[in-house]
Amino acid sequence: MRGPDRLLLLAVVALLLAGCGERNARIGKIKGYKPVAPVYEVRDDAQTRKRMKYDELLGVAGDRFGRGDLEDAQKFARSAQKLDASRPEAFTAQALVASQRGQDDEAGALYRKAAELAPTQGAELNNYGVWLCSHGHPAEALVWFDRALADANYGSRAEALANAGGCALDAGQNERAEDNLRQALASAPNNAYALESMARNEVLHGRYFEARAFYQRRLAAAPATVSVLQLAIQIEERLGDRSAVGRFQQRLREEFPSDAASKSQG
Repeated sequence: MRGPDRLLLLAVVALLLAGCGERNARIGKIKGYKPVAPVYEVRDDAQTRKRMKYDELLGVAGDRFGRGDLEDAQKFARSAQKLDASRPEAFTAQALVASQRGQDDEAGALYRKAAELAPTQGAELNNYGVWLCSHGHPAEALVWFDRALADANYGSRAEALANAGGCALDAGQNERAEDNLRQALASAPNNAYALESMARNEVLHGRYFEARAFYQRRLAAAPATVSVLQLAIQIEERLGDRSAVGRFQQRLREEFPSDAASKSQG
């Protein structure tokens, strides 16, 4: 069984494109995109105009990204970068485009650049930690999550805690994983990634009834994914509920036919 779908872990990236503020939306299509107009001082000086133009370009990039026009999204994000290469948001925007195109190494370099430009901003630090964890570097990723959590002004701490907890599981740091995940759920009880990761944690400890409760909460909190259905199958097999196993296998075939087919062939 593979780990939780990383699209869930990447939840905190995409709202960057909707106004350069804190973000908590799924990577991928940005639905219901609405540019957020920043508030500037009344004076109309060159620096203010530059900031406004930067945010305008980034907003257009977000709009194009939401429509699936990756070429235009990248073009406008690059224009924002050229206008002000000292800000991180344009690099993150380009990383999103690279990720959608399957250019993982390029995306990682862009996420790192954004984090280096904003070494105290939780969102950028969290984004790079997510990339590291999803590309086989969980121990290194935890360092970046710790830096993100040190930002007292970071508005998405529950997501960062969930990310850190899931990544700690991958790193074999089970005690830290459970602590981070429980903290995440204390402030965000329906955080889908934290719930799925807690189910994984309970499986590792052989606590299958507790694992069942967490995967059930996960399915109630958000649409099913391949990974959570596979996890549910694993848990119900350990609990000996063949009827439940059959139901989840049927859901896997119906909702994710290509994944179910590839698993049966493997």
